[in-house]
Amino acid sequence: MRQFTSVALSATYLCLALIVALLLWRNGGGWAAGVAALVGGLGLCFAVHALVAQSLKLRAVRKELESLRDAQRIMLGQMELVDARMSEVADAVSDDVNRSEALSDEVHMLEDLVERMGHRLEERVTVAPFAARQDANTRARQSAALLDTVRAALAENRVDLYLQPIVGLPQRRTVFYESYSRLRDESGRVLMPAEYLAVAEPEGLVTSIDNLLLFRCVQIVRRLAKQDRKVGIFCNISIASLADETFFPQFLELLADNRDLAGALIFELGQAAFDARGAVEARNMGRLAELGFRFSLDKVHDLDIDFHDLARADVKFLKVSAPFLLEELLETEDGLVFRSMPDLAAQDFASLTRRYGVDLIAEKVESERQIVDILELDIAFGQGHLFGEPRAIRDAVLAETDPPAEFLHPNPRRRVGARG
Repeated sequence: MRQFTSVALSATYLCLALIVALLLWRNGGGWAAGVAALVGGLGLCFAVHALVAQSLKLRAVRKELESLRDAQRIMLGQMELVDARMSEVADAVSDDVNRSEALSDEVHMLEDLVERMGHRLEERVTVAPFAARQDANTRARQSAALLDTVRAALAENRVDLYLQPIVGLPQRRTVFYESYSRLRDESGRVLMPAEYLAVAEPEGLVTSIDNLLLFRCVQIVRRLAKQDRKVGIFCNISIASLADETFFPQFLELLADNRDLAGALIFELGQAAFDARGAVEARNMGRLAELGFRFSLDKVHDLDIDFHDLARADVKFLKVSAPFLLEELLETEDGLVFRSMPDLAAQDFASLTRRYGVDLIAEKVESERQIVDILELDIAFGQGHLFGEPRAIRDAVLAETDPPAEFLHPNPRRRVGARG
């Protein structure tokens, strides 16, 4: 391509020189002037061509130099990267060496620990059986002593009735009481349910306690009615009593004789017990409901409740711990909701329960600040130490409510004083 360009330029220069020579010859310059013009024109053209070619070569050289410089810069950058990577590799190798040394030390340390633990384990194996037997014997003696205390308290009628007020909000007027049973040992020390139920339930003594509590609640309601005080009493009942086919008939007979008190006596059981009730328990709850008695759930741990199920079982009250209720509150863009019921405004929960005939009671209320929050949730009743602690009924009143002996021991094969 370059040769063709050179030939074309040379031909062009020759033509220009011939044209100049012919013009001089025709204008009278003669052959000498024409030849001189031809030679001069060719020389001038080739000189200009040489200058132009040299300039182009210089430009090409400059471009090549720039390319070489760029290549050199790229190569230097790559060399720096390679150098940095080599430094990292060297550091990593050094770290691996250090880690290997550290791991080796840890392995030796673990081997020593395992060996020591093995020695200790061997020592414990020789001692543990005797210690375990000793602890088991101690626990068995303690349980047996506590069981004897419970039996003696029932046999000698050392069972006290405690009442705690439940008030209407915001007036704080007492509208209900909750009843509690407390046992006393020979020294007069009060036994709390958490202490004695662990041994009383396996021995079937809880039903006797429930029966005694029920009998006294009936008598207290009658006493309050004589004083023209229309106050209801919540009476705790265990799921074991509802399922006991020996105790429940007498339980039901007593209530049938006092069905005029149905509006003032509410039976209470925990939410977990209610959810776990079987066919026998549900049937016996239905028998109580047929007599007009109502039910309440306490120890509520989940607000996402099947209210249709509550309505079918004649549950009319729902007790929720105030701390639990307030901890469940969650602030959203649309206002306050409960964590377990995010689709319902918190202030609408009480109206939802009332729609199913269930009234909310906030229990374990301890402070005035809680009252402010409870009232914002439109809860109608409150219970807790802020309104009054559980108080024992006076001995004189208790004497009037003492049941006959056969009420405590309805089953001759399972008398309170007998073992097993």
